[in-house]
Amino acid sequence: MGAGFSSCSHTTTFFAASTTLFPHRSKSNFSTFNPHFKLLSQTLYYPKPTKITTSRSSSSALSPINSGGRAEEMKTQEEKSTQPMSDLHNIDPELIQRMAYDALVWTSIHGLVVGDKSVPRSGKVPGVGLVHAPIALLPMSFPENHWKQACEVSPIFNELIDRVSLDGEFLQESLSRTKMVDAFTSRLMDIHSQMLENGKREEIRLGLHRSDYMLDEQTKLLLQIEINTISASFPGLGSLVSELHRLRETSSCFNCSCLFCRSLLNQYKEQLGLDSRRIPRNAAVNGFAEALAKAWEEYSNPRAVVMFVVQTEERNMYDQHWLSTEFPFSCFPQLCNTYDVTTIRKTLAEIDEQGVLQPDGTLLVGDQAIGVIYFRAGYAPTDYPSESEWRARLLMEQSSAIKCPSISYHLAGTKKIQQELAKPNVLERFLENKDDIAKIRKCFAGLWSLDDSDIVKDAIERPEFYVMKPQREGGGNNIYGDDVRKSLLRLQEEGAEENAAYILMQRIFPTIAPTYLMRDGICHKDHAMSELGIYGAYLRCVACAKFCDFSFEGASMHILSSFYLSSKTCQFCSFVCLQHFNSVRNRIRNKENVIMNEQCGYLMRTKVSSSNEGGVAAGFAVLDSVYLN
Repeated sequence: MGAGFSSCSHTTTFFAASTTLFPHRSKSNFSTFNPHFKLLSQTLYYPKPTKITTSRSSSSALSPINSGGRAEEMKTQEEKSTQPMSDLHNIDPELIQRMAYDALVWTSIHGLVVGDKSVPRSGKVPGVGLVHAPIALLPMSFPENHWKQACEVSPIFNELIDRVSLDGEFLQESLSRTKMVDAFTSRLMDIHSQMLENGKREEIRLGLHRSDYMLDEQTKLLLQIEINTISASFPGLGSLVSELHRLRETSSCFNCSCLFCRSLLNQYKEQLGLDSRRIPRNAAVNGFAEALAKAWEEYSNPRAVVMFVVQTEERNMYDQHWLSTEFPFSCFPQLCNTYDVTTIRKTLAEIDEQGVLQPDGTLLVGDQAIGVIYFRAGYAPTDYPSESEWRARLLMEQSSAIKCPSISYHLAGTKKIQQELAKPNVLERFLENKDDIAKIRKCFAGLWSLDDSDIVKDAIERPEFYVMKPQREGGGNNIYGDDVRKSLLRLQEEGAEENAAYILMQRIFPTIAPTYLMRDGICHKDHAMSELGIYGAYLRCVACAKFCDFSFEGASMHILSSFYLSSKTCQFCSFVCLQHFNSVRNRIRNKENVIMNEQCGYLMRTKVSSSNEGGVAAGFAVLDSVYLN
């Protein structure tokens, strides 16, 4: 959440709720109320009323929106009107206490958890030091038309990233000055240059992206903050938060009113008056798992595995495990049980120690062939504490394994490339469809290099309207407020080339609304703003046809197969089976084949309005879901 609005004009007073057991007006079917659960209330004073968007009445014809942005028909419901989201600050505190307690039970049972940073081993050993993920107790209101807009442009952004990644000259030229002053970007570009010099082509390209937006209150425009092409986090836990809030469409047990099957909004429907069907279904984990499985299938080696590249200490490991590990009561497909794909987890240092590159390009790690490499690390300088990690990154790029992302995809997602794409006539270099170009350009916020003297002058005079961004991912890196002015003046005085390491971005001022935030077992009320992330999955295969002779069950057969242009021998026919025939035939019909290009879920993050940064893992925000209005 990089370009948020800060408001420090109100006074905040916290007090702990009484631990006396209050008499309930209506009992929860979830649990018995815990009198020792902590609820922090807040007294808020505002210089002027805060505009809050209201929801529709449930008596109107509702069209629930799924994760792909497609409307599904639903009969008109004869129910009483739903309560506007703006009335949430009037909810009975006793009701909030019960809901918060039930939410904590739900998160614990359903695996909506992270490692507790106060427990040293929680980032290394699964099951040690668990705590619920930071969440919003209730969903955040969001306009349905802007939701549909964000979903609609997702496949276009997927295609744009792929085409930018293929233009090595554009990437190298755009980042040339950044390379001189940013050591981390320089090392990434060195690997990219080496791949270009060696003629290395990624014949199968997989992208799992997330494009982040804020809705500007003044202009009513949905503006892009950034697009993440490496380690787009929270597809697993983000999907779970939506399940916590919305109606479960399927049940895995017999009692449909039990804790497993009832959402928070349905459990307290009468008291809240909110319609859980206004929360879009979130299929992020489904889409990511499907894309990884399809990429593994395209690699065409059933003995190969999918390798998750992870950090040495990863307290967000459970978000990753939702993609790979079988859960008995899960409604989400995983690589293990749904697609029968084996996964392993390795750090960059372990890959350097155990990795071997075969003459045909196959990467072996611990004697296991790697078909797909999924990066959940490697996006920050801290992930490369020694040359060992850089050797591992180069080794993976040299291999025939499918990288998610490849080095070119990684560079295509940098802040500098985002700023270059916003320049006039640059999108036309990569996209032909004028309507698609217009839709993309409509999402662009103001983006400038520090070479623009007029913009730099204005940013020094009015720093509150700008955000200064380095080429970094992960949260906590951006510069705001008066620090923008100080940083720009320092760069001018030094007269150095360091300004190439930053870009300037228009600061977005989103709507502020009251909400209930939960972290470390404590629920408190605050005024907050939200950032919408839209996940996208993209898979393209460049294949060519070949007739291969082989024996199948004792019979000599001719079958169409595919092999990668960079290989001298067919990687497929030695273990081809009849079930692959249709997919092979379809690939041959279209040699430049887009196998998957979809919007596949969302991530809603909410933070207090007084905070500039918004990363969940970095401790600035909580996971939330969307309530369409």
